[in-house]
Amino acid sequence: MKLKKILVLAGAAVLLSGLPVQAGKISAEFGKKLFNSPGLGGSTNGKSCNSCHPGGAKLENAGANKQLTKAINRCITGQMAGKKIDGRNAEMKSLKMYIQQLG
Repeated sequence: MKLKKILVLAGAAVLLSGLPVQAGKISAEFGKKLFNSPGLGGSTNGKSCNSCHPGGAKLENAGANKQLTKAINRCITGQMAGKKIDGRNAEMKSLKMYIQQLG
């Protein structure tokens, strides 16, 4: 019973943050939604990746960066005032996939 309640509350928190509910699928489409979401990484200032990189501007070569996960997390913790995203989860993998398609 408690686990079900926790899962429901976690789902509600994701919905309230403006992020799409993630169904475990990794896709560039999901990455694009995250890129445009002001709730990515728990951003506390309403910024999204798109705030500094409208339409993916200046990220055309970023997909080749071997440290892309670290670069994304630097933006999230810096400019967006959020928290790092685990590089192994569907959100980060989808976000990287979207950025890689920009090149």
